[in-house]
Formats: sequence, structure tokens, C-alpha cells
Amino acid sequence: MIELRRRWQLERWISWVRVAAVPWAVVEVGLFSENYPAGYELAGWLTTAVLAAGATGFFFLDRRDFSPRRQKVVCLSALAFDTLIVSAYAFVYSFEPGTPIRQLLFFPVVEAALRYGLIGGVSMTFAQLPVLVTTELWRADRFEPPPFTSDHVAFPFGLHLLTGAIIGWLVNRLGRETALAEERVAEAERLQNQLGRRIDVLDAASRCARALGSSLELEEAFAAFNRELRGLLPYDRTAIVLAEDGSARVIAAVGVGADSVFAPGTRRPVVDSVLEEILASAQPVYRRDMQDAEYEEEQQFVEHGLRCRIVAPLLVGARAIGMISVVRFEPHSFTDEEIELVSLLGRFLGSTVQNIRAYESERTTVEELRRLSALRADFVSLVSHELRSPMASVIGSAKTLRQRWRELTPEQRESFLGLIDHETARLADLVGDVLDTSRIESGSFSYSFSDIDVGELVRESAAAAERGQDEVAVRADVPVPLPPVRGDRDRLRQVLVNLIDNAVKYSPAGEQVDVEAFAENGRIHVEVRDRGPGVATEHQRLIFEKFGRVSGAHAKPGTGLGLFIARSIAEAHGGTLEVRSAPQQGAVFTLALPVE
Repeated sequence: MIELRRRWQLERWISWVRVAAVPWAVVEVGLFSENYPAGYELAGWLTTAVLAAGATGFFFLDRRDFSPRRQKVVCLSALAFDTLIVSAYAFVYSFEPGTPIRQLLFFPVVEAALRYGLIGGVSMTFAQLPVLVTTELWRADRFEPPPFTSDHVAFPFGLHLLTGAIIGWLVNRLGRETALAEERVAEAERLQNQLGRRIDVLDAASRCARALGSSLELEEAFAAFNRELRGLLPYDRTAIVLAEDGSARVIAAVGVGADSVFAPGTRRPVVDSVLEEILASAQPVYRRDMQDAEYEEEQQFVEHGLRCRIVAPLLVGARAIGMISVVRFEPHSFTDEEIELVSLLGRFLGSTVQNIRAYESERTTVEELRRLSALRADFVSLVSHELRSPMASVIGSAKTLRQRWRELTPEQRESFLGLIDHETARLADLVGDVLDTSRIESGSFSYSFSDIDVGELVRESAAAAERGQDEVAVRADVPVPLPPVRGDRDRLRQVLVNLIDNAVKYSPAGEQVDVEAFAENGRIHVEVRDRGPGVATEHQRLIFEKFGRVSGAHAKPGTGLGLFIARSIAEAHGGTLEVRSAPQQGAVFTLALPVE
């Protein structure tokens, strides 16, 4: 196409030369040539007339825009016309010995070389050889002397051949250099466009990264990122997923199925997911059509009409910590530029997401520390109160006994001594709970394991709880026999006593606490059921935490350590301690222990 354009431009230039040759031909025929043989002057004027007509026609023809095929036809026709005109002049003026008119035969050779290079110059030289021979024969036959001279043919033929070869070689070389220069220009433009496109992609990815890093609050940061990304890369769903402890955690998702498929906050195994490949290769994955699901989650995407997906790793250095996923309805809908943009986003977002995750972790830790600090403060206040009451009772009773011993009756003395004993036991239990909690946290809580009859232990604990008070009945339901359990008898008794005492404390007077033990699925279950106010769902986790107590109208005095210690002991035995409850419907605490 470039060569054809060059020839057409050359043809337009030659048309000017052809037009300029007309007045020169008129002057040559009319003024400089004399002694025409009969009919030769007329032939000269006719040839000049044909030249003028052809020059005019080709001049206007060359100014029009033709198809490449028609341009080729016009160029060949013009070359043939010029060759015929020059040959006609050579025949007309063959009567003049040594006429310079024959030098016009160089013109078609030069023209052919300029048009078609080396092949054109050489080919035209051989094409004009018959003209050279014929004009020489014509001259020798009609206008001797001298007779036919072969040198009049060989010499101009050699000059024509040399001229055509040199000009044609130069034209070919110029064409190659021009083509190379144009290729380099095109390559430079392509590289410039590519550089511009990459700068645009880099700028777009940078804007998205800045949007995500605009806040350490995940929801706010992802909303800003989503607004920026949607303007750059239309999508139907996008999500950011992190790899944590062998699972994939979705930290943010928006679009189709965001609330039902891989919703924010959910976790899934990394195995057999696209994240597994991303973590292994640290390279983007382009799923052109998910109709044939290759990964576990893709079937759910297809059910929502999502077919095309690009997934890029979130990189921190050379390590992938997660992925960004962009999904569309239409298969094969991502371009190379969009894939490059998503891949670049993964590189930019890795550190930002890492910072957000670290901030979330730190914030969670701070909140947990703040909560524990508040619980500890409450505990200190509570323990102070719990210590003050029994201590005041003990001190008061002791002073009364010492000062009024002789005035008191034996029954009164026994009453004061009983009060001292009870309050002292409360203080011992309180100190014991604090010490047990400290040992559990330090890992020094000791156990002495042996074979235990849980049924007997349940009956003993229930009987002791019923003897210790007379307001709430405690009924033990234990089938005989139960499989033995491997455990620490005193520690398990501590758990059962705590559960039964809590049930008695929160049960209204006249009600009954049921303690049932049974074997099921390789475990011994002990259920303690009361008829108290129950435990609200939002508090069922709190009551098992250290210092965890529920405030309100039904709150009872306590340290908030009993259930924490009880669950720790249960877990140390390979068991569990859970609660089922609803407000005003009582509570059921279930201790489950593996059989031996």
C-alpha cells in the first residue's frame, strides 16, 4: 500500500513534466527542425497533438482518487503512452543523422526505473531494444548514408541498461529505507500509544488504590474503591478475599449475589478454590466462561448468570495474601487492557488491604483489651463488695461474741458462730475462684485423673445442694449404670456444684431444679435445668467469659468466675459446657464428657 501510494504521487509529478513537454515539442517541431521529407512534418505535428491530448488527459486523470487497482492501470497506461510518444518521435526524426531526439528514449527507461525500481528500468531497456533496432533499420533504408550501424544500437542500449540499473537500484534502496523509516515511525507511534495506555492504566490503578487507602474503616474504604472502580471497569460483581489460617475470608463484596454467594465475612476452605491457584502461582487467572465450572464456587456464580471472571493476586512483595475478583454476565467480555488493569490493581492493593487488616486486628485487640479492662474494673469493684460484706459479718459477729460472751445464751452464741462459719466459707470460695482463675490463665491448674462414676457424683452434688438450703428442691435423675469417665473427681464435682448452685440461686422459692445424667453418642451428658428468668441469647456467650455477669433486675451477687472456671475444667477433660435458654423460660446447662 505504501509503494502504491508512492507511485501515484510520482505519477502526479510526471503529469506536470508531460504537460511541460508539450510547448517544448511545439518549438522543436516548428522552429528547430528543417528539411522535413514529405509527410514527416505532418507526422511530427500529429505526434505533438497526441502528446498534448494525452498530457492533458493524464493530468486531470491523475488528480482523481481511484481504487488501488485502478491506480495501477493508470500508471501502466501512462508509462505505455510515454513510451509510444517517445518511440514515435524517434521514428519521425530518424531522417536527421545524429539527431539528439533519440536521446528521448532515456525518458521511458528513467520513468520505468522510478516507478518500478530495478526491474522496471531493466525491463524497459529490453522493451525498447526493438525500437532502437527498427529506427536504425528505418534510417539506413530510407536515408543512407551511412548504412545500418550496429553501434548505433549497442551503445544506446548499454547506456539505457546502465542508467535503468543505477536508477532502479537507487529507487529500490530508497524504497527499503523509506519502508524501514515508516516501520520505525509506526513502531514509535505504537510504543508511544502503548506507553500512553500503560500510563492511563497505571493512573487508573493508582486512583483505585488511593480510594481504597482513603480510610482504615473497611466499609468506607471499599465504598470509595467501588465508586472509582465502577467508573473505570464496568462489572456485575467484585470482591476482595484474604487467605487466613487455611481459609478464604471475604472482607468485602458488592454486586450480584453479594449477600448470598461468598458474602462479606464468610469463610471457605482454600482447597479446590481459585484462591489456592492464586496463592501458589501469584499470577492472575482469567476464566473466559465459567459454564463448565472448574472451581467449587463457580457453580454458584453461574446460577446467578455470572459467566466471565478475572481474578488477580493481592501481592505484598512477591507473596500473594489474597485476591481481587471481578465478574461479568457476558462470557469472553474482558479485554487485554482490562485484564492488565485488574492485575495491576492486585499489585497496588496488596499493601493497602494488609494495612486495613492490620488496623482491624489492632482495633479488635484494643476493643477486647478495653472490654477486659472494664470487666476487670467491675470485678475489682465486685470483689471489694463481696469481700466487704462477709468480712463485716465476721468482724461484727466476732466483736459481739468477745464483748457479750457471758450475756449471750448458748443458742445465740451458736448462731453467731454459724454466721462466722458461713461467711468464712464464702470468703474461702471467693479466694478459691480467684486463685483457680489465675492458675487457669497461667496453665498451672492441676488435675488428677482416674475412673469416675459420674452418676454417683451427680447424686452426691444434688444431695449436698438440697441439704444446704430449704427453698428449692433438687431432683437427680441418673440411670444405673453409666459408663465410667476418665477425669479429676474433685474438679468435676466443682463444675457440678457450680451449675447446681447457680440453678438454685436463680430459681424462685418452691420451684425444682432437675439434674439428669445420661449416655449418648459416646458421651456422658449432665443437664441442669432450672425455672429461673433464663439467659438472653446475646448474653449466652458473656456468662462463660472471665468476669462475665449479666446486669438487670434478675442479677444476683457473684464474681463472674464460676462458669468460666467450669467451662475451662470441662474443656480440659475433652468435654463441653453449653447453655440453652430463653427469657422467662429457665435455662438448661449441659456438661458433656467423653466416656473412657
